[in-house]
Amino acid sequence: MTHIAFPVTLAINVKEGVALTHAHRRRSLTTTGLLHPHPEAVRAALFLSHHPFFFPLDKVQVKYEMLRAHLVDHVPVTRAAEEHGYSRAAFYLIAEAFDEAGMKGLLDDKRGRRGPLKVTPEIIAFVRAARQLSGAALSSQIAEHFGVELHRRTVERLRRF
Repeated sequence: MTHIAFPVTLAINVKEGVALTHAHRRRSLTTTGLLHPHPEAVRAALFLSHHPFFFPLDKVQVKYEMLRAHLVDHVPVTRAAEEHGYSRAAFYLIAEAFDEAGMKGLLDDKRGRRGPLKVTPEIIAFVRAARQLSGAALSSQIAEHFGVELHRRTVERLRRF
């Protein structure tokens, strides 16, 4: 096994020479949503070495090192995943995302809706203008007029706003 020497101090900004402490890194990871959900489950030797570069709270670094352990060090998938706090299934999802998008694939998907909303301002105006119809009847009319299928409960919720 080859060991690579890393500088003892890391810098946020080389020009300013500000040392990147674990507290700085934790704050930064928390702010960006990149904090590993179970850092206590990370048991890989690199992260247990207490070297300042390897930080078990850094979700992206842990994912990268998990993939590297398997691909470079030939650690079996199950063991690599387990030592880095992930399941075998998660390993394969992470590997696929990395294959597709490189380092960006190690970032989590954005939370929330995955596409444009069906409800447009025109549909909202249509719903508000047709107060006398039931949610089911109005849903059918929206499908006819706008080509958008909405559940009756969605239509009923639109009426409240």
